[in-house]
Amino acid sequence: MIEISSLSYHAGPTPILHDVSTRIESGGITALIGPNGAGKSTLLHCLSGLEKPSSGSVRINGIDPFSVPHRQRARTVALLQQSPALVSRLRVRELVSFGRWPHHQGRPRRDDEEAVDRALVAFALTDLAERTIDTLSGGQRQRAFIAMTYAQDTPWMLLDEPLNALDPRHARDLMARLHGLSRDGSRSIVIVLHDINAAAGWADHIVAMKDGRIVAQDESATVLTEETLRDVFDTPFELLQHKGRPVVVAR
Repeated sequence: MIEISSLSYHAGPTPILHDVSTRIESGGITALIGPNGAGKSTLLHCLSGLEKPSSGSVRINGIDPFSVPHRQRARTVALLQQSPALVSRLRVRELVSFGRWPHHQGRPRRDDEEAVDRALVAFALTDLAERTIDTLSGGQRQRAFIAMTYAQDTPWMLLDEPLNALDPRHARDLMARLHGLSRDGSRSIVIVLHDINAAAGWADHIVAMKDGRIVAQDESATVLTEETLRDVFDTPFELLQHKGRPVVVAR
């Protein structure tokens, strides 16, 4: 479980998050949604230990990410930022293997190699393992970075807008893979999404944010109402059903 209590964050004199408190239960996919500037990415960074809150606290499975050694934190939570650094001549296998560093500290063992192999399989990258990153398509490259995060083998994966720049086919494929990987309870995923329909189709729980505050949080079907979406995005929406799945349309 992730527990957030009275968390606030300032970037210099500018307040970004305001007294945020919530609990994110383990298991499945939790989507953070909201307009630009809502504080979604900042909250994700605070959860990962990348950005220290100005006040308040975070606990991930009971651990304070700001008071434990980096290696212990990196075995609890893995973060993929929006624009990860790209080393173009790295092979895919080499990139994915970076996720094992918190475990082997430069001395990889058999179990680390097996973890990399599992990540390559999970994200359909086995046939691309010897390709360099700069030869991949945008969708393939994004899968490689997420595979690196997956190989870190943490109970929590935090993904910041992983669907950016992906076409509909690759976005759906990625969400389907993440959904499948989160079903057995061994991985919990918190994901920042701008695509409301991706959240509607794949997220188990949704946290809706606006102006640095949480304005709604619950199971997806409870949060995704026309009234709530209008209040969050200041835009009218219509909620439809297609083959038993919700479809959100801006009016």
